[in-house]
Amino acid sequence: MAARRCAAVRRALLPARHARLRSAEERRDGAARRAGPLPLHRREHESRARRLGHAAVAHHEDDHRRRHGTADPRVSKRNAAQTPPPGDRPIKTLERVLSRAGLGSRSEARRWVGEGRVKVNGRVEGDPNRWIDLERDRVLLDDRPIEKQEHVYLLLHKPKGYLTTYRDPEGRKTIYDLLPDRQQYLFPVGRLDLDTSGLLILTNDTAFAERLTNPDYHVPKTYLVKASTHLSDEQLDSLRRGVELRDGPTRPAIVTRVRESGGRTVFTITITEGRNRQVRRMVEALDAKVLKLVRTAIGPIEIGELAAGATRELTRDEVDVLRR
Repeated sequence: MAARRCAAVRRALLPARHARLRSAEERRDGAARRAGPLPLHRREHESRARRLGHAAVAHHEDDHRRRHGTADPRVSKRNAAQTPPPGDRPIKTLERVLSRAGLGSRSEARRWVGEGRVKVNGRVEGDPNRWIDLERDRVLLDDRPIEKQEHVYLLLHKPKGYLTTYRDPEGRKTIYDLLPDRQQYLFPVGRLDLDTSGLLILTNDTAFAERLTNPDYHVPKTYLVKASTHLSDEQLDSLRRGVELRDGPTRPAIVTRVRESGGRTVFTITITEGRNRQVRRMVEALDAKVLKLVRTAIGPIEIGELAAGATRELTRDEVDVLRR
């Protein structure tokens, strides 16, 4: 008797359950219709998933990332949403940790990560953009720990005609052709463009480099400029006050007229920003062009008698002054 009652209850509930299932399916179909057709790449992905199964697709995509040295987008998206935790501990992306340990360029570091050669805290890490706590995380390349290098601070008088890059695909000269030891990978603190000469610091000290390039610290950099025309006092005053560029107004600058040479003004300018081609663009805002540009000082460190193409190590006192 009880069994018959249970069967009756199940039969009574069955239509309601089917109705709920149909209602859910209709809601999903309606949402899909309202959203419109899927993009082509999504349709192709789902079609491939139905043919091969989701596990096979995931395996195929992971294999593609390993072969081509690209990061898992799921991991990259998660890490991209993160920001380094506040505090004084040094936090860097994995690719920067590898490159700035003197092991190679950032592109090489990304390839190593993609090849599965890098471990973080004992596990293979597939995302070169993962945040690394340099004081807590243990990073291995080919099962060998990344060793801390002794910090090096090199001052280079960059000549005109040299690129501020590690390697040029067109085979042009780079600043690394001038270094006494190309095996030791030092990175430049900021950049000087191809036609600009003067002081450039190279180091393997990440914190020191960020201190000098961070505009919040207002580290002054002084340039000797030769303009293509005569610049009036009013024009030089506008440089002192700040001029409007496409990426916003510049900060006030220290400007000193040096001399007039054949109807062209030679002056010095000290700025506390590091925008791309900033001095050249400031002069162009005055309807003139820069014929010659030399960086003569970084903070209190001056070019002095350092010959073009020559290098010297910064003294401990000079490094300490730049850190302040």
